[in-house]
Amino acid sequence: MSGYVSDAVIRRLPAYNRHLRELEIEGVAQISSQELGERMQLTPSQIRQDINSFGGFGRQGYGYQVHELREHIRKTMGLDQAHRMIIVGAGRMGRAIANYASFAREGFQTLALFDADPEKGKCATEELPIYPVEEMAWRVEELAPDIAVLALPAEHAQETLELLYEKGVRAIWNFAPVDLHYPRDMQVVNVHLSDSLHILSYKMNHKDD
Repeated sequence: MSGYVSDAVIRRLPAYNRHLRELEIEGVAQISSQELGERMQLTPSQIRQDINSFGGFGRQGYGYQVHELREHIRKTMGLDQAHRMIIVGAGRMGRAIANYASFAREGFQTLALFDADPEKGKCATEELPIYPVEEMAWRVEELAPDIAVLALPAEHAQETLELLYEKGVRAIWNFAPVDLHYPRDMQVVNVHLSDSLHILSYKMNHKDD
């Protein structure tokens, strides 16, 4: 990807990857910006603008090669390489993430879970180990994950992030209901589940506006 790419385009990249994968499954070899826009509920000009912002593909009047475009988008998102993950918090959310098979297919390998409750370590989660959180500092050095998923109570999230940073982890997927403070060389994506529900509630309340 060359030059500046807006956050809005970055947020749409997973949707491009998903729709292009569906097209591959359907056996579609090429597609126009008009057709892709209809699938994604975007205008053809928006499709062309997005694609041009991360490299530019396709020819006028010919469209885009589906496989080529998807492979480029996957490379742009770093999905052409494997990522190693740990999950901090082995409650319902943590286990749901660990058991979500699509992550493994996309190259996100979960190595282990950590939890403050030692009883959870007696239960296998898709054959993944669940370690006591007290062991996290030295086990993170041993496991060398690229990504840490925080699925733990809000009051423990900040200190956990700081420990993980000290141990070399630079990417956090945060499901704890709190916005975290982190160094500039760390990437953090917050997933506040209630936010999406609140947005839906707003749209329901303003459907006639």
